[in-house]
Amino acid sequence: MSTSYTERWNHSLMNNYGTPPITLVRGEGAYVFDDEGNKYLDLLAGIAVNILGHAHPRVVEAVSSQIKLLGHTSNLYGNDKTIALAERLLALTGREGKVFFCNSGAEANEAAFKISRLTGRTKIVAAEGAFHGRTMGSLALTGQPPKQAPFMPLPGDVTHVPYGDTAAAVAAIDEQTAMVILEPIMGEGGVQVPPAGYLRAVQDRAHAVGALFVLDEVQTGIARTGNWFAYQSDDLQPDVITLAKGLGAGMPIGATIAFGAAGDLFTAGSHGTTFGGNPVCAAAALAVLDAVVDEDLLSRTKDNGAHLVDAVTALGHPLVTEVRGEGMLRAIGLSADVAGTAQNNLRDKGFLVNAVAPNAIRLAPPLIVDRAQLDTFVAALPDALKGE
Repeated sequence: MSTSYTERWNHSLMNNYGTPPITLVRGEGAYVFDDEGNKYLDLLAGIAVNILGHAHPRVVEAVSSQIKLLGHTSNLYGNDKTIALAERLLALTGREGKVFFCNSGAEANEAAFKISRLTGRTKIVAAEGAFHGRTMGSLALTGQPPKQAPFMPLPGDVTHVPYGDTAAAVAAIDEQTAMVILEPIMGEGGVQVPPAGYLRAVQDRAHAVGALFVLDEVQTGIARTGNWFAYQSDDLQPDVITLAKGLGAGMPIGATIAFGAAGDLFTAGSHGTTFGGNPVCAAAALAVLDAVVDEDLLSRTKDNGAHLVDAVTALGHPLVTEVRGEGMLRAIGLSADVAGTAQNNLRDKGFLVNAVAPNAIRLAPPLIVDRAQLDTFVAALPDALKGE
């Protein structure tokens, strides 16, 4: 970031994110450009948000047209775009349910938290290392003590169990449990994929004792793994799923979808948000869903994800231990804590990635990225892993 922007950032913004290394001023497809004219292949997509890349014509048209027509209604009135989006999302799940729209993933998980309280129970089971957001309720679900500690006490009665440990989860779920909330793939926790059968076993235990089975699809939902929702690859039947990130492709929108009886737990006055699912964001989301279909991004995501795994693996680099994840949500596991250095080296070479852990590089590129672009990253990776 130029000295001017660094000074202005530090002078005018709270320090909760630290000082960013660069300032982006423009995006085009899978590329972004900084204030000094440098070009980067965006392999993080605003943390899995910009699934159509930058300045996608469908989103630009949808937002531009809608803001001219009707920009905001509050929740006192309905609007056609919000209704249409709820119907489209339910159709994609193939199940009967109800949708609550909000502005972010944290809010979507807050809504799930409140829905669970309306079961008459308070106990919640979540996973160690999980990330469900930073608002007080979602932070209580987040299984990362360093993020929680400064803000204690948080809403209570949350038990965290090791992610992927079926026996631990099953043992923690009992007749007092209101809900179990898990990520199908742990995103901020390092793109951790649970063992086969884990999610189904937890779901079955939750349902056996009358607890809600909730999946946080904030990062994995909307085609990110090559399915509309990650849970569909295991044919699960969650009671609630939460969405955000890719849904609006850059416009702020989140959604909590509750199926069956869970969809009727919120009643008038139970919950709300002023801007949630406003018509401009809903129009953008509808454009995103259309683009995923018309550009065949579900198949493309699976194919390009497999290609990326093969290409990185074929490097045979001694520091690369694995490439884990699904579709276009991947982490390159490393045998040494050099992810931060590699992230900086790659940025210098024109690639934006995320050191999601000291020994893991996260990739969550726009789903429109092509193989040739991915190959340029793979070619640059060995030098980036050399160190300082």
